[in-house]
Amino acid sequence: MTKKLNHNANERDRRKKINCLCSSLRSLLPSTDHMKKLSIPATVSHVVKYIPELQQQVEGLMKKKEELLLRICGRDEGDILGINKESQTQNAATNNYNSSCVSSASWISDNELVIHISSNKIHGTPLSEILPCFEKDGLLLLNAFTFESFGGRIFYNLHFQVLNFK
Repeated sequence: MTKKLNHNANERDRRKKINCLCSSLRSLLPSTDHMKKLSIPATVSHVVKYIPELQQQVEGLMKKKEELLLRICGRDEGDILGINKESQTQNAATNNYNSSCVSSASWISDNELVIHISSNKIHGTPLSEILPCFEKDGLLLLNAFTFESFGGRIFYNLHFQVLNFK
């Protein structure tokens, strides 16, 4: 009898956990799916369909970010790194450094923006060459922080006031 009671209690706990997890999943779905309470299989089905949509959105946003970075500085990728086409090919052949420039931007408020840029020290563009690109697009530098890692990367953290962003 005790064995059966323990089994029932364990099963009840398991169902509560499943229901709680499904409720959490349901809350992560778009608001159109919140109108009615979905069953567990329907919730899982909606989540399985929704995840690839999110993955496509992420890929699209990554492409858009790259395009915006290139457009902000008005240069091609090699120029953003501060190297020309010939030296880029030569350096790629002579060393295995990851010479890509990585960036991200975050809005602090309606008129303040923080931009983070990371690039290799060897191919890094000086801050004095980066700032005019942003100023030309209507961003006023409020604060800047530069950090050089032991791994040979330079990190720029730039805090801008947005005046007339183009």
